[in-house]
Parts: sequence; C-alpha cells; structure tokens
Amino acid sequence: MSRGVVVLALAGAAACSSLALAQGTVDARFRDANGLARSGDYPKAITGYSDLAAGGTESASLYWNWAQASRARGASGEALWALLRARELEPGDPALGRVIDEVRAELSLDAAELSPEPLAGVARFARRFALGAWAAVLAVISLLAHAVARRGRSSRARLVAWATAGVALAAAAPPLAGTLARPLGVVVRRGAPLLPAASPTAEAAGALREGEVVPILDRSSGYVRIEDSSGARGWALGDDVRDLDAGPPAPKGPGR
Repeated sequence: MSRGVVVLALAGAAACSSLALAQGTVDARFRDANGLARSGDYPKAITGYSDLAAGGTESASLYWNWAQASRARGASGEALWALLRARELEPGDPALGRVIDEVRAELSLDAAELSPEPLAGVARFARRFALGAWAAVLAVISLLAHAVARRGRSSRARLVAWATAGVALAAAAPPLAGTLARPLGVVVRRGAPLLPAASPTAEAAGALREGEVVPILDRSSGYVRIEDSSGARGWALGDDVRDLDAGPPAPKGPGR
C-alpha cells in the first residue's frame, strides 16, 4: 500500500471519528436538556434545546420536547411556535396536528389565525409528499424516453416521454408555488405590542395575540414589520415574533 493511500485512509478514519464524536456530543446535550425538563428546570431545558437548534441540530423531536417544556412553564405561544416549527420539518406527523389544535384552543385562536399564507400550506404539502424529488425523477425519465423515441422512432417511447413530462410539471407546480409564500412568524409573547415604527420610543398602537401566525413583511434592526389577522400592519420586536421558516439564530458571542 502506498504512503498516499495510507495518509488518505488515516484522514478518512479521523474524519469519521470526528463526526461520531460530534454526534455523540449532540446526543449527550439533547439527553441533558431532556433530563432538565424531566426535573422541572424548564428554562434551562429550553436554553439547551435553543442552543442545539441554533447550532444547526434541528429535528421534529427536539422541537416537540421544546414545546412540552414551554407549555409546562405556561409559555403557550412559544410552545405553539415550537410545534409549528416541528411540523415544518415533519409535515406528515399526525400527532403534531393534534397537539397544535390543543394549544391553539388554549390560546383561543381560530384555525385561520395559524394559516395566514395559503402558499405556505402548499409548500408544506409538497415537502410532505416529496413532490420536488418526484418531479426531478420524472423529468429524467422523460428525457431518457425522448432520447429513445428519437433514436428508435418508437411511438410508445414518445407517449411515455410526453406523459412523464406532464406529470413532472404537475408535481413541480406545488414546490414552485410554495417558494412565493411570504415568510411567517409566530407571536410568542402575551400582549406583544404592535408599533407604528421600528423604534424604541414608538408607543404601542395595539397588541398582538399570543400564538398568532403573522406574515413578516420587512425587518429592521431587531424589529419585524408584520400584518395581523385583522389586516393591521405595524412593527413588533423581533424577540416577540419568532421566525417559523428557520430555527433560532445562533447566539452572539462576546464583542459580536
């Protein structure tokens, strides 16, 4: 065996070892957060879940546990956000739907207040059934069938080519439509103020409903411009309206 091959093998083994170590660390941190939640230390458990998610370790089970901890401490808006975020990652889980309805009822929210953007539902449907992947596979089959039809002048291959092309376009339509959906956020604080301007001196023009899902229209220095279910538009603190389309931001280090 040449020296170069040995070096590559050692590098590969080191990389695999590092990955295994990193995954073991993540699993240990997740278990620690779960242990804190079981012992009733919900704030520290939530901090643990938040750090994992901000570091890129997102999963439906992480957000499920986060939701249970938030719900136990009375933060129903945050619990609803975590459940909806879990649904974004696993759109087909029926248990999530049942608990989302429970928390929504606790907050006295109408179902429409969780679905202000129809195209977001279309995007979730496309992810649930992997329509983007199916569209890509069918497009490849269509191209191959077109090639066969041109080479052999086969009417059957031509039929397959056009049929799969049509189905591929139909499968691709929902994912493409979903990309047009406005970003969404969830109001996680009770009585969160709706402000006329993105300014610390602005006086509240109203209050947002805890748990309501709102389209995010703009962002500015720690504020988000939103539209509530009544059609009122204004600014809210970014900490009061948590992004639904992405996990929590990474914590800022010293001097950043």
